[in-house]
Amino acid sequence: MIEIRRASTVLHPGSTRVLGRSHVPGDDPSPDGPSRVERIVALVLQMPEPEVEAALAGVRRDFATRHRDLDLMLERNAERVDHLLAGVSPERRRLVGSYFTQEHAFESAALTNPSMVAAADQIGVAPGGRRFALSLRAIGEGHLSSITFRTGTVDAQGAVEVDDPGPLVETGERRGAVHERRHFAHKLLELGADVGCTGRVMDRLPRHFGTEDLEQALHALDDLPRAVTHESEKLARWLAASNYLLRFDSATTSLAERLIWPEGPLESRGMEDARFVRFTEDDGSTTYYATYTAYDGFTILPQLIETNDFTTFEISTLTGRGAHNKGMALFPRTIGGSYVALSRPDRENIHLVRSSDVRAWETAATLLRRPQQPWEGVQLGNCGSPIETEHGWLVLTHGVGPMRTYRLGAMLLDLEDPSRILGDLPEPILEADDDERDGYVPNVVYSCGAMRHGDHLVLPYGASDQSTRFATLSVPQLLDALLACPPAG
Repeated sequence: MIEIRRASTVLHPGSTRVLGRSHVPGDDPSPDGPSRVERIVALVLQMPEPEVEAALAGVRRDFATRHRDLDLMLERNAERVDHLLAGVSPERRRLVGSYFTQEHAFESAALTNPSMVAAADQIGVAPGGRRFALSLRAIGEGHLSSITFRTGTVDAQGAVEVDDPGPLVETGERRGAVHERRHFAHKLLELGADVGCTGRVMDRLPRHFGTEDLEQALHALDDLPRAVTHESEKLARWLAASNYLLRFDSATTSLAERLIWPEGPLESRGMEDARFVRFTEDDGSTTYYATYTAYDGFTILPQLIETNDFTTFEISTLTGRGAHNKGMALFPRTIGGSYVALSRPDRENIHLVRSSDVRAWETAATLLRRPQQPWEGVQLGNCGSPIETEHGWLVLTHGVGPMRTYRLGAMLLDLEDPSRILGDLPEPILEADDDERDGYVPNVVYSCGAMRHGDHLVLPYGASDQSTRFATLSVPQLLDALLACPPAG
């Protein structure tokens, strides 16, 4: 029997932290001519100056304490109607911006599916302790999901303490990415772009290009029928917008105040289940990677986050037949010169996939393990990146059984050949307690990544897709149990 210690700490969803989203209502022409957007702007432009000052003062009075820089937020949201604001004073522009802004309680419905990694900065941590960075799937109005963070420490005994995130949140400064032509073309074709159109556009691009370069190259399609080029042009723009850089000011924001919000068109309905890993490069340096699922309401897209400091994030699209469906989880270093990941391309079984490029997974995934036990009979998946131990790669799994109940299990893989299973527990190590069964999605425990701290395995997990809790296991005890359970056959 593996002992599980549940912490008293629980992270609940809440509605007090909000972001100011751009909100531009439908712009269809009204029966009498002007669109709703034009009517709203005209209303503000016709207001006498004292009314403008009074209205803006009211906005500042009611909302300034809920946002770090309210005026800057209003100015940015006014940019959506910039073509209607030539010559308008800054104060009037800000008032216009307030009409095209809405507050969004981004974590009001659920705060779940956590992933924990050791933080880069361990200065000031008590002896025997470790500071961590925790990512979470935040779900708000309209089931929109984003990636939020918490920080905290684990002490020498494995006790978890989570820092207060503070009242404010920011979405950072978003910039276009530099695209690699081969990867971009490959993903375009995977998404269904026309082969001929893709070839024409790519022939006009350098090896590395930006959004302006892409717009110029798309003119290569001008002489073709619109019916032929429309879908390919749309996909090219969508793909370019889904790859970007995100920067936060480290001097004014803590990690818990930084929100990765779904602004790309292919993630317009959410960013799901980031699996962070502290990756040791071949030269000994450290990079944090995270795979996550972008969703636009119809299509899922595997994406990659890369950061060294949790201040600047590079978001890019994964390509190749090995990067399909949900739930990729990177191993924390290369093995035999290759990047290796767990995946589930068939939505049912755990697979293994290798690549020489962390963004391009051209090799097909190979089957690692099928559901075998009754508690995992519906489907099987990983619970985050494997953890390296002295006896092998520790892999936490989730299995779905009767009544769509999720339970967590574990297996052990060979360090040099992770396709070889050394140990496989027949029974789950964690399932929902009575007080964890009710929630947004009942009867679910789920994790996107645990952290080893000495002999402690600190396992954050989502409870019924609503809140996040923490459990601690003994690593030696878990390894002993795994080594005593070699795989059947």
